[in-house]
Amino acid sequence: MTFQNLQYEVKDHVAILGMNRPESRNALGGTMRQDLIDGFAKAENDSDVRAIVLTGVGKAFCAGGDLKDFNRNFEAGIEKPVEEKYAPRRDLIVRAIYEATKPVIAAVNGAAAGAGMNIALAADIRYASTGAVFSQSFVKRGVHPDFGGTYFLPRMIGAAQAAEMIFTGDLIDAQEALRLGIVSKLFEPAGLMDATLDLARRIAAGPPVAIRLAKKNLRLNANEPNLQQALDRETAAQNLCFDMQDAREGMKAFVEKRDPVFKGE
Repeated sequence: MTFQNLQYEVKDHVAILGMNRPESRNALGGTMRQDLIDGFAKAENDSDVRAIVLTGVGKAFCAGGDLKDFNRNFEAGIEKPVEEKYAPRRDLIVRAIYEATKPVIAAVNGAAAGAGMNIALAADIRYASTGAVFSQSFVKRGVHPDFGGTYFLPRMIGAAQAAEMIFTGDLIDAQEALRLGIVSKLFEPAGLMDATLDLARRIAAGPPVAIRLAKKNLRLNANEPNLQQALDRETAAQNLCFDMQDAREGMKAFVEKRDPVFKGE
């Protein structure tokens, strides 16, 4: 499978996906939307891949929708059909990232605006460059947030902070994103990918099934009102893990004072 607007490589059990339209700050035009859907499907279905990194090629992470493309269609008198064309793929992109069974890390290397910010929010973990900026820029273009912004952002930073970002469309810098909890860590631009790949490799070296189940239960239990239901999910996952060779390897490695070698068995 080849991609026109996405770089894809696998190294050390980590799939690295680079949104690749640097001339438009990686706006979601061209084949980018379908490439992202297909790229995440490829990583999800590759048994050699244990973690996924998503970043942008060039100076931006993703500028969101291709506004020039939208404007051309408006001028041609094509309005709602454009949104109807994009909506199914938009939803598939968000769900491909959020519902991936493998951990997804966004390396936000520059501007993450509108849909670009929300794509990053769909990841499990976000590392960012000190030069990154974030914006829910939709209202400045007269439109409503999409790509899950009204779902992810209030859960991440609270309703009031999310409302301020969404209602104003204002930019926030990397330090403010760190303070709000949008990103986990900041790095100088030259060190961002090294730090992200180091994290991804450490995750990929872990027990794949245990990590996959932990990701699933983080999703389910984050909004679970019933403690016992959450505990039951943990017990079911733990029982499954204890039946696997990886658990034996983990315990044996501890006793032998060495690093475990997990095989997902």
